[in-house]
Amino acid sequence: MKSLIAKRSVIIAGQKTSVSLEDTFWNDLKEIAYFQRATLSQVVEEIDRARQHNNLSSAIRLFVLDQVRMHGDPWRYSRVRHPAKQRIPTSGGDADV
Repeated sequence: MKSLIAKRSVIIAGQKTSVSLEDTFWNDLKEIAYFQRATLSQVVEEIDRARQHNNLSSAIRLFVLDQVRMHGDPWRYSRVRHPAKQRIPTSGGDADV
């Protein structure tokens, strides 16, 4: 599946700015914001404050990668990808996914 890079607008400290991100990173960033109970702008503002030398798009990609490495797949419990829990047979019985 090909992921397109799209330019999107976000507001950081009251200023509108644009970032170019692949759809996958954008979707994961939105899911991370949801799980952090924060707005997308709040998460991007935090990323912007913490970055040192990267451009904002690169900093967002690195943030998403870091979150996935620390906490696992942000889509694991997504209502979008898993509308209902599925049962998967395992050697010790069934498991919820």
